[in-house]
Amino acid sequence: MKTFALALLFAMSVCAFADDEPGHSSHGSAFDSGMRTKPWLIPGVGNAPFPITSKNKEVQQWFDQGNALLHSFWFEEAERSFRWCLKLDPDCAMAYLGLARCGFTWFNLGGGHGDKEFDRYKTFLKEAVKRKAGSTELEQMHIDAWDAAIAKGGPSTLIDMLRLELIKYPNDVESKALVALFSIGRGKPQDNENLIQEVLARNPMHPGALHASIHNWDGQEALHAIKACGLYGQAAPGVGHALHMPGHIYSKIGMWHEAAIAMDSATRTELRYMNDRLALPFEAWNFPHNRNYLCYIQEQLGMAAASIQGAKDLLTAPRDPELNNDEYRRGGLASPGRVALFRALVKFERWKEIMTPGYVNWDTHDKSSRKTKIYIETLALIGLGRIDEARGHLRELKDLEASGKDPSLSENIAEGLLEIAAGNASMGEKFLLAADEQDKGDHAGDPPGKPWPVSRLLGDYFRKKGFYKTAITYYDRALEYEPNDGFSLSGLALCYHATDAYSVAENYASRLAYVWSNADPGLHWLDDVKKLYPNATPIASTPAKERIYRPAELASFGPSNWQPFAAPLLDVKDVNGKAVRLSDYRGKNVLLVFFLGEACVHCVGQLKLINDKVADFQGQDTVVLAVCSQTPKTLKESVTLNPVKVNFLSDVDHQNARRFASYDDFENIELHSTILIDRQGKVRWKRTGGDPFTNIDFLLTELRRINSGL
Repeated sequence: MKTFALALLFAMSVCAFADDEPGHSSHGSAFDSGMRTKPWLIPGVGNAPFPITSKNKEVQQWFDQGNALLHSFWFEEAERSFRWCLKLDPDCAMAYLGLARCGFTWFNLGGGHGDKEFDRYKTFLKEAVKRKAGSTELEQMHIDAWDAAIAKGGPSTLIDMLRLELIKYPNDVESKALVALFSIGRGKPQDNENLIQEVLARNPMHPGALHASIHNWDGQEALHAIKACGLYGQAAPGVGHALHMPGHIYSKIGMWHEAAIAMDSATRTELRYMNDRLALPFEAWNFPHNRNYLCYIQEQLGMAAASIQGAKDLLTAPRDPELNNDEYRRGGLASPGRVALFRALVKFERWKEIMTPGYVNWDTHDKSSRKTKIYIETLALIGLGRIDEARGHLRELKDLEASGKDPSLSENIAEGLLEIAAGNASMGEKFLLAADEQDKGDHAGDPPGKPWPVSRLLGDYFRKKGFYKTAITYYDRALEYEPNDGFSLSGLALCYHATDAYSVAENYASRLAYVWSNADPGLHWLDDVKKLYPNATPIASTPAKERIYRPAELASFGPSNWQPFAAPLLDVKDVNGKAVRLSDYRGKNVLLVFFLGEACVHCVGQLKLINDKVADFQGQDTVVLAVCSQTPKTLKESVTLNPVKVNFLSDVDHQNARRFASYDDFENIELHSTILIDRQGKVRWKRTGGDPFTNIDFLLTELRRINSGL
């Protein structure tokens, strides 16, 4: 290893002399993150033109694309478009503003921006301010508005500054659309809607205005957004989020079939994009939220199997050691996947599955996760009639919850159901009533994390006791939280039948038959009603006409659940000049590393770490391929690389690097990439950027997961 150490020192000196940070942007660290490959004209992103000043005419089309993407919260692709604007015109002030807006968004503009993750966006904003002198007055006012908003830390400043723009430029559609968006939750919804309608009067299919209208009414008077829901997906059919957002409204007004069409179309559109552009689930911020929402809606349609499969696919999708924790900001998958799985298993009373070792991949890394596990297992044990074990679990739950405060919602639900199951009905009722008081108005999550409103549990309890009128009251309350909920419709049909109100009962049976027209067989909530009303005609009780959700009809949008995509073509030469392709290794896993050559100390360091664990990779049936632009001859003769026992391959013209998105088209430089490819030639994980990936233990963990079939 002495020879290797000397070679490493040599490489360090060469690298330091040539370029201290190979693979990093020459424009500074702000450009090291984000998309680094050339954009393409994306069809169906919507029409939101904003004329800007530029020395290059082509800039306008890319800016307009980026601007339209911002209106639909597709920040990653918007950044790619704005960066290409700077490739064409390095002094375009508005392109820099566009880049800043990819980080300073509707989600976070109201908070502080001291975290490091915002530094690059502050840099972009400073560059926009620095270059604004050559822009029009309207552009300068726009830049100043964002600069003031970030300096003072709030959307109210942005709104005030944009309103000043509108005094001088009353027909500026973009300023109006932004004022409406950032005013949501800060003013009267009707005032926001009036401004939105002014935008739509000039551009009836403006994606930002339609998007803002949905958010404006989401969670309050959702019926007002129905028109916008019907138009937004038409305005931007190529954007998953534009197809997704109507589902928020449809689910809140009980149009479950239309909601499922929205969320499923969005999921498939996002997956098609990811497969086409070599993106993985953790790299798309909206994907886990969208799939979790679709799982919830499928539950509401009685499609238990589809919902549970979707949750499992979220849990088995590729993970990332840094980008796998936060659903909304960083595309984390484990949390929404677990929420979706737990919600469905409890809602459909899959008690045996919950208690089957290995069926649920419990996350017990912290106290909160352990509480979730104990709570759900307590419900399962109650459902299975294992009362003594359930009591033991409940004691453990109470110990974890202990804080000197009143019992938590979970404690009251678990204790209520346990006492009822144990024959102590009056005591159990008391706990459930307490839980209902805690639960009121807290079931409108996006989507809800809880499997049901407690009022529905009380409906079930009173119905089984024969207190049908009281049960009806609680079922009706549950329907206020979840309109057209199939479980509550079933309970109401059974209650009214038991009180001889047969026509009312049949109406609820017909509504259930409509909502659960594609439900899984064997659901007792549906079967119990069908025994009483086998010929009930499906009746839609929805505020607007909707289509029936048939997943097979959406196949043209793309796949319904994430599956690994095929790796691009690898066509390189080994150190002897022999052609090498991935197909040569079919049947084995491949760790594919694009590195910058022997002169890059960071690359040599990564290869050394891999070399130290070559035996571990071999133990996971994995070959290591290291690709760079050096010729076969120089790779073969390299003193620096010789001690590393991996397969070195030559990609002289960077064609392979480009196919694997390991090349910066903005600055024409190579990038570091680390890619895991499975035995079938499918990409299972990747990382690309200015620095090589050096968490080798993570790679081995992922390989073990891949080999286990997850």
